[in-house]
Amino acid sequence: MKMGTIYGVGLGPGDPDLMSVKADRLLRNARHVAYFRKSGHTGQARKIVNGMIPGDAVEFPMEYPVTTEIPVTDPRYNELLAEFYEDCTRRLKDLSDRGEDVVVLCEGDPFFYGSFMHLYSRLRESAPVEVVPAITGMSGAWTATGDPITWGDDVLTVLVGTLPEEVLVARMAQTDALVVMKIGRNIDKVKRALRASGLFDRAWLVEYAQMPDQTVTRLSDAGDKITPYFSIIIVHGQGRRP
Repeated sequence: MKMGTIYGVGLGPGDPDLMSVKADRLLRNARHVAYFRKSGHTGQARKIVNGMIPGDAVEFPMEYPVTTEIPVTDPRYNELLAEFYEDCTRRLKDLSDRGEDVVVLCEGDPFFYGSFMHLYSRLRESAPVEVVPAITGMSGAWTATGDPITWGDDVLTVLVGTLPEEVLVARMAQTDALVVMKIGRNIDKVKRALRASGLFDRAWLVEYAQMPDQTVTRLSDAGDKITPYFSIIIVHGQGRRP
């Protein structure tokens, strides 16, 4: 029997209209649809495609065993997630072995800080896997600000807020344009790093980019509010122009 293909389908930054034609086609013809979510939640990927999945498709929600309950430095964090990804891999591989195609929903682009990468690395040698690229969340965020992210010879740096503060400061000080992801509980550390590197006054906070509740705020005007998971900090380049 021919093995089924496991598709890692990028959904883009959040607006269904920004999905690729291929992603839309695969989703609307899917027999099996898998997606990540936190226990007790619908999951953002599933929300994006609401109304697009065929009524007779079988859904497979993959629920994380842990998100922010324990720090990433705790050995149990990687142990629990490794077991989780192994279990998801087995279930997807079983469907593929039975000749079934599976669409795995991925927020943003599957190969850019996405959970699907952990499945891909486990499946690529034993099952047909195809990745469907998409517009990244950061692209949706800088577009939301209404200004280009880079000009001329600008160097763009993408950082994650989970990095040590001294690393953030050093990297920020060496770049022209900046994207900071995975902010959440790291917002105060990121703000300090932006101030230390001289970028704070140029920074923008974009929450829920390209989603119905999108907000775009100068970081200096954002106050002390807690930023949600779907938030990105943008610093525009000021490079060479004709």
